[in-house]
Amino acid sequence: MQWQQILGFAAAVIPLTLIPGTSFTLVTQRVIAGSRTDGILVTFGSAFGLLCHAMFAAVGLSALVMSSAQALTAVKLLGGVYLVWLGVTTWRSARRGADAEVRTRARLPWARLGGFGQGLWSNVLNPKAASVYLTLVPQFLTSDRPVALQIGALAVVHVAVVVVWLLFWTSVIAAARTAIDTPRFRRGMSRLAGAGLVAFGVRSSAT
Repeated sequence: MQWQQILGFAAAVIPLTLIPGTSFTLVTQRVIAGSRTDGILVTFGSAFGLLCHAMFAAVGLSALVMSSAQALTAVKLLGGVYLVWLGVTTWRSARRGADAEVRTRARLPWARLGGFGQGLWSNVLNPKAASVYLTLVPQFLTSDRPVALQIGALAVVHVAVVVVWLLFWTSVIAAARTAIDTPRFRRGMSRLAGAGLVAFGVRSSAT
């Protein structure tokens, strides 16, 4: 895999990672209610959850490319359309408050697990995490190289970005508690991520 693909994927996944979603909310809640260690546990649980999605994608997409190289092109096109849709809905959702989201997450089945378990299962069962490997990752794959190895390399990049962001956020919350976790901040991050998703979706659909 060429460095251009890896850097391109990193540029694509960063705005998606910045969306204040499940892992972001869990880190915030656990650090406020407990300590910095709780946020670190959520972070690494989330990372393992992403690796599970990468493994499933490696098996499925490898089989797809082996059967037809044209099928990968179709997946890329559908993925690009989906990314545009996800970007638009993400931008629109920035207008809504985060209170309802937090209340909903408190009722989820992993809510009473420890930090690592919460991070793990919230990502394993999160369709948005799965969509990264079903729509975004295929945009950076080529049929002339082993797909599983390419997905593995991209997964390492994805996990690194997520871990750095969540550990940074853990430190911020541990230092400032709730001062920065405001609706305005969430709206700004959602709009940034939405714009990035639309841009990459248009790019992938046009290629």
